[in-house]
Amino acid sequence: MNKYALVTIKTVEFYKNNQNYDIRKSWEITADKVFGKNTAGADKGCPKSTFLGLCEAGYVKGVKRGNYTRSEKNKKYGIDAVKILQETPQLANSNSCADNLWKSVAGDKQSNSQMEVVLALWNYNLIETNR
Repeated sequence: MNKYALVTIKTVEFYKNNQNYDIRKSWEITADKVFGKNTAGADKGCPKSTFLGLCEAGYVKGVKRGNYTRSEKNKKYGIDAVKILQETPQLANSNSCADNLWKSVAGDKQSNSQMEVVLALWNYNLIETNR
């Protein structure tokens, strides 16, 4: 599991146990713990925006829909990846799943751990499938 997948899972856990923080602040707190405060890893926008985009659209169990990100691209990448996994769930078990998902949703663009966020949510059963 890469660090962004770890931040994803830990953020959901933190949020559920600390409802006085919103989901954005929960990500920041968790990312600071995993990567170190004010590090490039903690501040990286693409995985965070993918996570917040999925939360915003109501895909993350236990997180209410809301207005959490301005990144339409990363939100779309995340939603498109979830839809692919819903149609073909066995993809989540392949060795190169993140790469294959990324190519399906973004083509030749460079990945920035967006699919690791999606796969973490998927593999930990944190994707809301009844949407």
